[in-house]
Amino acid sequence: MNYEAILFVSFGAPEKHSDVMPFLRNVVKGRGVPDERLLEVAENYELFGGKSPLTEQNREIIEKLKASLAENGVDLPVYFGNRNWNPFLSEAMSEMKRDNVKNAVAFVTSAYSSYSGCRQYREDVEKAKLEADFTELETYKLPVFYHKPLFIEANAEHLQNELDKIPSERRKDAQVIFTAHSIPLSMSANCNYLEQLTETCRRVAETVGHENYQLAFQSRSGSPQVPWLEPDVNDALRELENVQDVVIHPIGFLSDHIEVMYDLDTQAKATAHDLNMNFYRVKTVGTNPKFIKVITDSIIAGLRGEKDARFCHETCCLPAVRPAGRP
Repeated sequence: MNYEAILFVSFGAPEKHSDVMPFLRNVVKGRGVPDERLLEVAENYELFGGKSPLTEQNREIIEKLKASLAENGVDLPVYFGNRNWNPFLSEAMSEMKRDNVKNAVAFVTSAYSSYSGCRQYREDVEKAKLEADFTELETYKLPVFYHKPLFIEANAEHLQNELDKIPSERRKDAQVIFTAHSIPLSMSANCNYLEQLTETCRRVAETVGHENYQLAFQSRSGSPQVPWLEPDVNDALRELENVQDVVIHPIGFLSDHIEVMYDLDTQAKATAHDLNMNFYRVKTVGTNPKFIKVITDSIIAGLRGEKDARFCHETCCLPAVRPAGRP
C-alpha cells in the first residue's frame, strides 16, 4: 500500500488554566469520577502555571520529525491528533478528509504495549473516524519501539548525564530507579508491559555500566481496592538503606509533563530529601535526535510495508477490566 500521510497520535494536555478541568473531565469521561476529585488533581497543574508542556513538546518533535523525514526523502503531510485535548483526533481526521487522504501510518507516543498505551489508541483512531464521518480512511498503527537500539541509546545518554553529576567516588553506589506509569494487574496480565519495561531497564543500565538499579511505578489512580503494579516510587525510596544518591529515570515516559514533573520532581524529590538523599532526575527522551531517528525509522519501515508480527496483532493488549482514569 502507498501511504499518503502520517498521523501523530498522543494523549493530549492542557495548555492554559481554563483547559485543565475540561481536559480532566475528558480523561475520566464515563467513569463516574466526581469534580471534587478532579479539582484536587487540577491543583497539581496550578503548581506549574496551569499548563503542561506535553503538547508544546509534541509539536517540537513533529517539526524535527518532518525535517528528519525530508532528509530521508519522505515528503508526506503529518497530522496531529490527541485522545483527550486539542488538537483532537477527530480534528485530524476532518483535516485528512478535507485533503482527500485515503490511508495513513499512525505513530503513537507510547513505547510499550498495554491497553491504555497501545490498543486504546487504535480504538481512539477508529472512534475519531466515525466522529469525522471518515470511516473509509485506512490507518496502520506502527508497532511499539521500546526495544529499538537508538531508543536504548537515547535513554542511556540521558541517564549518563545525571550519573556524571554525582562525585566519581560515589557514582557506582548511586541507586537508579527507573519509573513507569502503573497499570492495574488485570491489565498487565493481558500484555507484555512489565516484561518490556524490565528489558528496557536492563539494557539501559548495561549500556551505562551501572549495576544498582530497580524498576518502580508512579501515577496510579482509581480505587485503592484494585491492585496495580508496585512498588510506588516513593515506597521504593523509603525501602532503600545506606543510599546517599538516588537517580530517578522516568523510562516509561517520552516527554516531560505533569505526571513526571509533579510525581517525580515534586513528590519523589520531597521523599528523597526527607530521607537525606541527593536527588537526580533524568530527562525524558523528548527531542533527543536519536529518538527522532527512532520515529523516523519506524515510519519509513511502515511506509515500506515492513510489519512486526510480534506487536499490535489482533489479540494484543486486551482490557481485562475498564482501566481507571489517570486522576
